[in-house]
Amino acid sequence: MAGLALVMLPAAAGAQVFTVGKESNKPGVGPRRSPVFAGLSLSYAVPQQDFKENVKQGFGLDGNVHYKLDRQGIFSLGGELGFLGYGRETKRVPLSSTIGGRITVDLTTSNNIFWMGLGPQITAPSGPIRPYVNGTAGFAVFWTESSVKGTFADEEFASTNNYDDAIFAWTGGAGILIPVGQSKQGAIDIGARWHGNGNTRYLKRGDIIDLPNNNVQLRVNEGETPMLVWRLGVKWGLF
Repeated sequence: MAGLALVMLPAAAGAQVFTVGKESNKPGVGPRRSPVFAGLSLSYAVPQQDFKENVKQGFGLDGNVHYKLDRQGIFSLGGELGFLGYGRETKRVPLSSTIGGRITVDLTTSNNIFWMGLGPQITAPSGPIRPYVNGTAGFAVFWTESSVKGTFADEEFASTNNYDDAIFAWTGGAGILIPVGQSKQGAIDIGARWHGNGNTRYLKRGDIIDLPNNNVQLRVNEGETPMLVWRLGVKWGLF
């Protein structure tokens, strides 16, 4: 990753990133550029190492906001966050043991990850394709939640958090920006990110066992939970 950044730096002089407004007619004065840009992406997670033995894949969304530290936008600092779902199951169950099967509801259990981090980004400031590398340090929360709703209802009327664990997490990513639009204010963002989650206690699909006495048994997994996340989204200047 550091090597890619060094290759990008010599091409940085005099180049542009996202621009706002018209170029100035004054000699030596370039266009006014947005100092803040944001992005939103769809993400597909592929678990790695021992984590992939328990979880096959995940889907989610992530967003980011970066502030340019120099006029050309080579260096920036920002924050990123995202949500991933890595397992979901739904079954019909009686609403209450006292009424038997006369009234049933949908019981849905979902396994989820929320993550957030802060860190730098280095971006090639010009050209039709602009490579970038970035990294963050922050935290991730793994949690499993169960909820119930009626057959024709759109909203859940009861839910509970079955299990959760918060850990330190870091990411390292790379990708390309493809500027679009006449002003090049927006861009298509294609990239990949490594999530280096540390030792985590978590549940996967099927790890909640219903017992005859109306209690549940949890089969908790423990280990490192790294993921390779592929991303496709958009990026734009805020002002």
